[in-house]
Amino acid sequence: MIRAKGFGWRHAGRKAWAVRGLDLRVERGERVLLLGPSGAGKSTLLAGLAGLLAADSGEREGTVEVDGRVGIVFQDPETQLVMARAGDDVAFGLENHGVPAAEIWPRVDAALARVGFPYGRDRSTAALSGGEQQRLALAGALALRPEVLLLDEPTANLDPAGADLVRTALREAVDPGTTVVLVEHRVAEALPLVDRVVVLDPGGGLRADGPPDEVFAAHGDRLAEEGVWVPGREVPPRRASAPPGDALLSAERATIRDRLAAVDLLVRAGEALAILGPNGTGKSTLALLLGGLLKPDGGRITATPALAGADAATPPHRWRAPALARRIGSVFQDPEHQFVTSTVYDELALGPRRTGVPEAAVASTVDELLARLRLDRLAGANPYTLSGGEARRLSVATALAAAPALLVLDEPTFGQDRRTWIELVDLLAGLREEGRGIVTVTHDPAFVTALADRTVHL
Repeated sequence: MIRAKGFGWRHAGRKAWAVRGLDLRVERGERVLLLGPSGAGKSTLLAGLAGLLAADSGEREGTVEVDGRVGIVFQDPETQLVMARAGDDVAFGLENHGVPAAEIWPRVDAALARVGFPYGRDRSTAALSGGEQQRLALAGALALRPEVLLLDEPTANLDPAGADLVRTALREAVDPGTTVVLVEHRVAEALPLVDRVVVLDPGGGLRADGPPDEVFAAHGDRLAEEGVWVPGREVPPRRASAPPGDALLSAERATIRDRLAAVDLLVRAGEALAILGPNGTGKSTLALLLGGLLKPDGGRITATPALAGADAATPPHRWRAPALARRIGSVFQDPEHQFVTSTVYDELALGPRRTGVPEAAVASTVDELLARLRLDRLAGANPYTLSGGEARRLSVATALAAAPALLVLDEPTFGQDRRTWIELVDLLAGLREEGRGIVTVTHDPAFVTALADRTVHL
C-alpha cells in the first residue's frame, strides 16, 4: 500500500532536512505505529503520504507511492471541522469527491455510527467536546472509505476519557483491510491498535522496524534515551525543596459566561499548581484569565504586591503589555497562536525588546533559551515550519524570555518526546526553585505526578 524510496523533504528556508534517506514499505492491512524523537520527521512523513507537501514549500528527494485513497486525521480536531453541523461536516468530503447525492446521507449516518458519535446529524460542531470533535473528524475520514488511514497524534489534545473514546473508535470502526499509520506519543495506550513499530532516526532513515515486543526488547533502552516513550520506564518526580512562598494571584468567583463556572483559586510563588478536568470545563479560559489576557464577566482576578507592586490595585487584564509580560508569561494551547515574527530568534527576542532590555542582554537571553530548549539549530527557522514538539518548546521559551514571576501554561507537554518532556519538567522545576509560580492546564497524568505540588479539578 505504501512505498518510500530514498524519500526526503526539506522545508523552504531550512538547512536541515525534516526527513531524509527513508526506505519504507507497508503492506495492505498493516497497522503501523510511527515513532521517533520530536523533530524526527513523523508529521512530515504523514504529510508526504497524504500528498500535502506542496512543491513550492520545500525540496523533495526520492519518491513516495501510495496505492489507494488516503484519509488523514490531525492532532487538533478543531482545525479539521469546517461546517456548523456534524452531519454536514462528514458530508463535506463526500460532496467534494462527487459521491452521488442519494449515497451521501446513508454513508454519513454509517460513519457516525461506526465511531460511536453520540448525537445526530444536526448537532452543532461548536458544542462538542474535544473527544467528540475528534471522533467526528475520524468519521469524516472513514466516510470516504480510504484504503490508507493516517493518524497524527489523534489523542494529543484530549483528556484521558476523550482519548479512550477515540482509541475505542479506531479499534472498532476501521475495516480490517485498511492500512493504518499512527503517530502517537502515548505509546503504551497505542500498542493494542498496532502490529508493527517503525522508528525514524533523526539523522535519516530508520532506527528500528518490527513487531512491538521485538523492537522494544532490542532497542528499548537506547530509544528511551533518545526520547521515545518506551513502555515501562517511569520518570522520577521532581519535588519542591521548600514550601510555597507569597501569594501572587487570586481568582474570586471569577467566571466567563457559558465558558467557565465561578472559580476560587490562589496562586503562590514557588509552587506548581495543576488545573485538571474534562474537555469543555473551561480550563483554557481560566488560564487566559490568570494570564491577564481576558476580562472576567463576573468575580475578579487580583494580583498581590508581591507580583504587581504598585499596580496591585489594578486587575491584570488592564496592565500595559510590557508590564504584563514582565510579571506573567502565558503559553497557549495552540503554539502558533502566539507566534508573530518570521524566525525563532526574533520570536524569543520580541518580549525582552518590548520591555526595554538592552540588545546585548536580549542576545544573551535568547542564546540561553535556544540552548536550554534544544532550539539552537532552529534559530533562523520560520516558527510555522517547526514540528509540534518544537513549536511547543518555542512557545514556552517566548513566555520565559521576559523572566516573569508567574508562568501560566496550557498543555505544556503536548507533542514532546520523552527526552524533551523530561527537560521541560526539569526546567519548570528549576523555575519553581527560583521562587516563580507555575500554573499548568494539563491532561498529562505523568506530568502531574512528576511536578505538581497541588491540583485543582474543574
